Amino acid sequence: MSVYDIVIAGSGSVGVPLSYFCAKKGLKVLVLDREASWGRGQNRAAIGGLRATFSDPAKIRICTESLAIVSHFKEEHGIDIEWRQGGYLFVAYDEEKEKAFRDLLKVQHAAGLDIDWVGADRVASLAPGINRNGLRGGTFSPGDGYASTLKTNTAFHKLALEEGVDFRFGEEIVGLDMEGRRVRRMRTVKGAYEAGLFVDAAGAQAAAIAAMAGADIPVHPDCHEAGVTEPVERFLEPMLVDIRTDDESGSYYFYQAETGQIVFCITPSPQIWSTDIDNTSWFLPRCARRMLELYPRLANLKVRRTWRGMYPMTPDGQPIVGYAREAENFLLAVGMCGQGFMLGSGLGKILSEVIVDGKRDSILDQLTLYRKFEGMEMLK
Repeated sequence: MSVYDIVIAGSGSVGVPLSYFCAKKGLKVLVLDREASWGRGQNRAAIGGLRATFSDPAKIRICTESLAIVSHFKEEHGIDIEWRQGGYLFVAYDEEKEKAFRDLLKVQHAAGLDIDWVGADRVASLAPGINRNGLRGGTFSPGDGYASTLKTNTAFHKLALEEGVDFRFGEEIVGLDMEGRRVRRMRTVKGAYEAGLFVDAAGAQAAAIAAMAGADIPVHPDCHEAGVTEPVERFLEPMLVDIRTDDESGSYYFYQAETGQIVFCITPSPQIWSTDIDNTSWFLPRCARRMLELYPRLANLKVRRTWRGMYPMTPDGQPIVGYAREAENFLLAVGMCGQGFMLGSGLGKILSEVIVDGKRDSILDQLTLYRKFEGMEMLK
């Protein structure tokens, strides 16, 4: 029997940074994952965007923390994670979208975000070659950016190892042993582990693990696909986001990575509720058509590969963060809704302060499992 201060289920965008920040504060930490190594779940499927430009104050706060961590990563740790501060550009082609973006600015400015409305000429200068037919402008947040998800998670894994975190891979969690309203131990196919605190950061598998503690969480994965082109000379800085919808798809977005490739993704409509991560024949023709309508100069780029991942979704597009009533030492950090990479490092730091320093943080109230799940995050 191995005994730890904290056992974390999941070695992805949330679990690995959390393990590092907790170990750095002196805790004995174990991370369990059924995969063969860290970041093999949805972390490797994420396209790498990092922004604080949301409509919800809790998400804004967490992602502001993430940006502060990631943007200074090379400076503080000497590790290149391909961070680039290209900003985020949400474009508007109709009066309704313009009004929605302008109204949202009030919330975003109140939260301290550096973001503003820019006109069509400024959009065209930020994204040379964009289709200007009907373009009204957009919101631009210069402090946002993007980084390599694999390099970032690998960097946190390295730092966590240096702080003494134990990682055990290929260990699927099969049960929790309860004593009253507390989890005594977590059992895997290979062993059992005791701790004072257990954290569910298992992404698409989070609901199954929570159920072992008696907690019913509304987290269900839906499928999204992404792709990457060959690298070309730099011509685009911001992540370009178009939230218009049509009869088959919702928002789509793309950016030029630090290494020159265009990385892109689209939201299918209706949502595809599944754990199937096989590529489809639907994605590339649909996404390419919409991208070319917006940005014709992409036409001659060659696509290198496409892939499919899962968004662990909640009914309101917000994460679930907080302790389960059914098990008082079982902490939920789940339902990142496809934004685990954006939220992970900031959430890890904030939760380490809650766990180790006893800090009472309002995000546990704002993102509790026991909220009403009303509305929907506008920029989810």
